[in-house]
Amino acid sequence: MIESATELGSILAAPFAAGLLALLTHVPLGEQVLRRGIVFIDLAIAQMAALGVLAASGWSTDPSPVWWAGSLAALASAVVVAWLARRWPERREALIGLVYVGGAALAILWVSADPHGAQKLRALLAGDILWVRLESLWPLAAGSALFAVATRLQPAALDRDALFYPTFALLISLSVPVLGLYLVFAALIAPALGASALRQAGNPRARWAAYAIGLIGLLAGLAGSFWLDCPSGPTVVLALIATAAVSGALAAVRLRG
Repeated sequence: MIESATELGSILAAPFAAGLLALLTHVPLGEQVLRRGIVFIDLAIAQMAALGVLAASGWSTDPSPVWWAGSLAALASAVVVAWLARRWPERREALIGLVYVGGAALAILWVSADPHGAQKLRALLAGDILWVRLESLWPLAAGSALFAVATRLQPAALDRDALFYPTFALLISLSVPVLGLYLVFAALIAPALGASALRQAGNPRARWAAYAIGLIGLLAGLAGSFWLDCPSGPTVVLALIATAAVSGALAAVRLRG
């Protein structure tokens, strides 16, 4: 049993670290997304980051150009999204949705001539966090650490568009190659949404509740993926959604009572 537990711990250490690093930044970013009412923004920017990664992976197998391409594509899309949101605020969700669909269509066209294109696209969408390596987490770890320090020093920094959009784009571009687009979206929205009732009630522990939701969903999803031999990305996504739904319902009932 000890050997089995040790083996399980060694297998889950890297994916757990990846998920934890993502949650550190995605929970506060997700709160901003919900507060601003721009839910499609993460899908749009994550999709454009994935497009940049796909394009760069066709030219080089070196991780550095791939990371840079994803970051530049995400930053460019963030500039477009910020301009659309400011220029046509009443239509911003529809326009941001079109950015996402356009990026998805371009990604499909880009990989259509690649014999391994469908596999690459699936990996960027669904992800496979269970097999992530610790050495591949340094960019995400550095980004998460800088974010934690910056928001600690300036708690209201994300309230400013000039800081929120580029920060969001850079952190999403670091997460997508590791987690996949679907898991990035779930990590942004599910914990923040699950704790939204507490946040609206002014509970000072709402942020910690969101982190707890994300952590429980991450652990449940990774364990379920390992024991059931299921794809890790979709399993963690479903676990996050289920945890957020149960937590949100319990919080709403408790607040009403």
